[in-house]
Amino acid sequence: MDFVVFDLDGTLLNKQQRLSETTLKTLDKLRQAGIAYTVATGRTHLAAAPCIQNHNFPLWQIYKNGVEWWHPEDQVYRHQGILERHMIEATLTSFAEQEVTPFVFCIENDGQQSVYYPPTHNHYGETVYKELASHQNLLMNSIEHMPNNARIINISALGHPDMLNTIVENCQGQEHLVAYSGGGIYHSETHWIDIHHSSTCKGSAIEQLKQELNATNLIVFGDGDNDLTMFKIADEAYATDNAPSYIKAQASGTVGHHDEDGVALFLNKRFGL
Repeated sequence: MDFVVFDLDGTLLNKQQRLSETTLKTLDKLRQAGIAYTVATGRTHLAAAPCIQNHNFPLWQIYKNGVEWWHPEDQVYRHQGILERHMIEATLTSFAEQEVTPFVFCIENDGQQSVYYPPTHNHYGETVYKELASHQNLLMNSIEHMPNNARIINISALGHPDMLNTIVENCQGQEHLVAYSGGGIYHSETHWIDIHHSSTCKGSAIEQLKQELNATNLIVFGDGDNDLTMFKIADEAYATDNAPSYIKAQASGTVGHHDEDGVALFLNKRFGL
């Protein structure tokens, strides 16, 4: 049984952060052919929803680099690799020193998701705040009110790549944390950062889902650092043409550019859709 997994930004989505008509038709053909497929992204479920709203991915969807799972039919979450507050204190200091606004995602006792954040430093922080505040089912609170026993899912932010790279470097000395940064896909000086528990990644989440589906052949597509854990466990791993050379070097092969339906065109040939 084949199991196909897609990264979103820089891979399955075009430059408008949407699924193109060609991609939508290809996904429908995959479903009709009985091929299992899903997405694995660093985005939150809420941030990804507008991007994939024109197609109902039927299986568990992997968000926040494997920390968060969402099942569209059952309307339920799974979460893995929960952090405790003392594990992120040094990292929050690093954010403050770099003048980057962190958004700390947590699970409340009733299961609802919440976000704790400090005053925004600049337009990057304002952009994230406005996007998150638009979701009525997401609680927004000052970081001063984050409880000591908070169950932390991850930390996300937008910022200039130089500042974010410094934060990533500071996280590397903390064995319980893993940090990814990337971007420049939509705006050259706007990058993202995601920090979560080091026990969880796209690869571990997809490996678990593969076992639950009894799949035998894993095919993955990606373009960034956070996709490499998928590449390592995949039977076939493909980088998009827009990916950096060091990402391509760790792939089984390369497909076309993300803004030119590279993944969809490859799948049509690969499966004879």
